[in-house]
Amino acid sequence: MVDEYDGLFEDLEPFWELSGEEIRRRAAQVGELPSIDLVRIRDGVADVINVNPGFHDSEVSARARGFRSMTGKFVHLLPDMDFPINAKAEGRVLIPWEHRTYPNLTVQDSSLGVEAMLGGPFKPDWGDDGNIWEAWRRTCHPQSSARRLFSSLRPSFTTQAKNHLASSHISPGADFAFVKTTSSIEDYCNTPHAHYTQGHFFSDWRSIPVLYPVFSPAKARGFMDIRIPSHYYYGSTKRYTYGWDSVNLELKEVDPMEVPWEEKIDKIFWRGATTGGGSHPPGFAPQYQRHRFLRMASDTSNTTTRVVTFPDPPSSSAQFTSAAVPIGKLNEEIMDCAFVKSVSAASYPGGQAALERDHRFGDSVPLGRHWSFKYLVDLDGMSYSGRFMSFLASDSVPVKSTVYDEFFTDWIQPCVVHFIPLSSSYSEMYNIYAYFSGPTQSTLIAANSSLAVLPADSELRRAVEGDKRLRRIARAGKRWKGTVGRTLDMEAYVYRLCLEWARLWADDRDSMNFSL
Repeated sequence: MVDEYDGLFEDLEPFWELSGEEIRRRAAQVGELPSIDLVRIRDGVADVINVNPGFHDSEVSARARGFRSMTGKFVHLLPDMDFPINAKAEGRVLIPWEHRTYPNLTVQDSSLGVEAMLGGPFKPDWGDDGNIWEAWRRTCHPQSSARRLFSSLRPSFTTQAKNHLASSHISPGADFAFVKTTSSIEDYCNTPHAHYTQGHFFSDWRSIPVLYPVFSPAKARGFMDIRIPSHYYYGSTKRYTYGWDSVNLELKEVDPMEVPWEEKIDKIFWRGATTGGGSHPPGFAPQYQRHRFLRMASDTSNTTTRVVTFPDPPSSSAQFTSAAVPIGKLNEEIMDCAFVKSVSAASYPGGQAALERDHRFGDSVPLGRHWSFKYLVDLDGMSYSGRFMSFLASDSVPVKSTVYDEFFTDWIQPCVVHFIPLSSSYSEMYNIYAYFSGPTQSTLIAANSSLAVLPADSELRRAVEGDKRLRRIARAGKRWKGTVGRTLDMEAYVYRLCLEWARLWADDRDSMNFSL
């Protein structure tokens, strides 16, 4: 991993078009906008400054203080400069394709101030004059589908289509398709209908349409924020940190609530709040990522089925059987997923009553309760998930679905190496389980298998090789976290970021170029 910072250079590349003077001016100006804090380094000391005290934000300074902490070991070596830190989880910078391709169409000299650059006063909330999707689709090529067509307003993810003329023979179908990586590569420019499934396109927070430097913990495709490590990963808290002893205030190598692999519950576990997006425009909350997953995992009906494909017998690597299994039975056997808190329930059609009708709700659990389960689902909320590093550090397996790239994205390997990637449709979730853990009782019954009469712990029913593969992923993820995802690695990343930002900040940047 030495000197492999391609993502960092990719984030900073657009700023090489600006002079050092222009970057310094833009950094100061964007710090005047709501929910942007400045980490200001002067004479080897870093301070957190908020120059917009008139706007109250409950999240103010948390991420900025985290970034300042990451510079603590080397800040005395750095020149004077400013880092505008995003106080929000969501991405902030969206620049139209035309403005990136033809910069002369826009004002490039910011000397007249931020309002001149933005075309007027900046309103933090969208109100009635736009939304993130309208701003985002302008980042696409003019010939792309997102620019040329308005996609249907009809939700297309609430019902399961049924082919009444289909053969009675069950084939694996789309549910047996596994993704190689996360959905951060999904191209919404050419599949605009898919944006209805992701809450970040409905955020209440207005984006910034000009190339201003904003440092954020994650960014979705199309955004131009500069990635930094999350303060949730760097700090130690009982909600986000594996092994944190909140009584003795020390970090332990093994979490006190960790469970040996053989004793872990062979189920898919998730707990979280109903976060996931805003309400601009309103009415689309049922299609947000967390709501869709919970509705799938909470379904108790026997009318909806999922096609589950499993090795038959479980020891086989070449012979597979498919069966249409009632989703209610599957969920009862393998799912333990629930909301624990309602956030902005009024934005969900029907309010709190409808939320509780459509989704399972349960009690909050400590982070350590997750380690009792083999499969830990990791879903985006308002932005990236702050628990991913703790899931990797555990002896369980993260199953991650995300549309975000983070500072470590180029360093970690999905596709059953360090974690299991999950598509944004979640349709393969039941087959992921069947591949590693074998068929459930309801699956065997639906397949009319003779194995259904055997005890669940029978050697003939158990997916021994699949369980070994699953455990290898858990071990590899834990090893990655302990060698590449340490706080030390985050500090090294931030140090390199600071050095490159210092080059951009300086008027004599070319004198710092490396040459042989």
